[in-house]
Amino acid sequence: MLSASELLTLWERGGTQKPLRQALLLLTAACPEAPPDELANLSVGRRDGLLLKLREQLFGPSLVSAAHCPACGEQVQLTFNVSDIRTETGATPTEPLTVVLDGYEVCFRLPDSNDQAEIAECENVADGRTLLLMRCLLEVRHNGEEQPVDQVPERILEAVSEQMAQTDPQADVQLALTCPACAHAWSAGFDIVSYLWQEIDSWAQRILRDIHSLASAYGWSEADILDMTGRRRQFYLDMISGLQ
Repeated sequence: MLSASELLTLWERGGTQKPLRQALLLLTAACPEAPPDELANLSVGRRDGLLLKLREQLFGPSLVSAAHCPACGEQVQLTFNVSDIRTETGATPTEPLTVVLDGYEVCFRLPDSNDQAEIAECENVADGRTLLLMRCLLEVRHNGEEQPVDQVPERILEAVSEQMAQTDPQADVQLALTCPACAHAWSAGFDIVSYLWQEIDSWAQRILRDIHSLASAYGWSEADILDMTGRRRQFYLDMISGLQ
């Protein structure tokens, strides 16, 4: 479990980093026994499962978010638990996977954070999907003969994508939503990486304001204030504001 001081240091280090780098910073701190390269090579779903666990440890199981209805624009408030979106049922395979279809035998691996970093610069979703698949295809054979990975038919690529999704379901969490205003139903993706970092950013700004108030009133150091429990800190803050 990360301490308040450790979390604040991570927030400071990762504030100007891209989301994937922020995710790996958090994982490295939460899993100090694992080499950073090993964490970067985790499948996207396995990584996100660990981030969900970290989020639960830091802020509890309940999540609150919002989305706008694509039909009428109404804002929809969402409240759900980590357990509602935790889809992993077991260990993600580390060995290559294989799809056999229409004479093709395709050997591939699951996407990881390195792959996501590479496709982040793509101009559109289609280009990103193509690049992702090309990076993850290890070997392609058609009727026993090796084939170039960039000449695989679309129907075969679709089968590979489906197998990836089935094997690593935590990588693509979809929330089923219904608009209370117009009853339109749709699904929206949930990204634990950006969600968790936004929470950490809000927490860090709040705790720094609290530190300023307490240090100004009592002369305590940042380290002393961070060592306090949240309940004790709030008690002193309430006394400063006259609520106690």
